[in-house]
Amino acid sequence: MATKTGERRLQILQTLAGMLETPQGEKITTAALAARLSCSEAALYRHFASKAQMYDGLIEFIEQSLFAVINQITSEETRGFRQVELIIGLLLGFAQKNRGMTRVLIGDALVNENERLQARINALLDKIEAALKQSLRIAATQENFKPDADFAALANLLRCYAVGRWEQYARSAFNREPLAQWPQQWPMLYFACLSQAAGPTA
Repeated sequence: MATKTGERRLQILQTLAGMLETPQGEKITTAALAARLSCSEAALYRHFASKAQMYDGLIEFIEQSLFAVINQITSEETRGFRQVELIIGLLLGFAQKNRGMTRVLIGDALVNENERLQARINALLDKIEAALKQSLRIAATQENFKPDADFAALANLLRCYAVGRWEQYARSAFNREPLAQWPQQWPMLYFACLSQAAGPTA
C-alpha cells in the first residue's frame, strides 16, 4: 500500500507539473487537477493536505534534482570557472526540459498561493547563489583575482542571468529556450568575472 501511495503522490505531482506547462499560465485549481486525474478532490487530499503541499513537493523535487548535480560538479571539477559554467548550464538546461518547473522557479505559478512557497523558492535561489560564490572563490585562487574582488556581486550577476533566461522562456510561451545563445553568452559572462582578476603590474 505504501508503494502505491507513493506512486499516486508522484502521479499527482507529475500531472500538476504538466498542467503548469500551458503557455497561458492559467491558475490551477484542485478541481481541474482532480478532473485531469479522473478522481475526486477528496482523493487528492488523501495524499496531500493542501494544494500548497503539492507545490512543496514540486519545489522539493527541483531542489533535490539541482543540488544532486551541483554537488557532483563541485566534487568532481577542480576548476572554479568550469564549475560556474557547468552550474549555470545546468540551471538553463533544467528549465528547458521542465517547463512547468520553470514557472515554479520564477514564482509565476505561485501567485495567489501560500506566500511561504515563494519564500522557499527565494531560499533555493539564495542557496544556488551561494554555490556560485563558492566556485568563484575557488576560481580566485587559480586566476589571481584582485584583493577587493566582489564575489557576492559576481554571484548575484550570474544568478540574475539564469533567472532572466527562465523568465524569458516562460514569457515567450516557451519559445525562447534558455540554452539558446548560451555558447555565445558564457564567454561574455566569463570575461565579466575575469575582469576581477588582477591585471599586469606596471
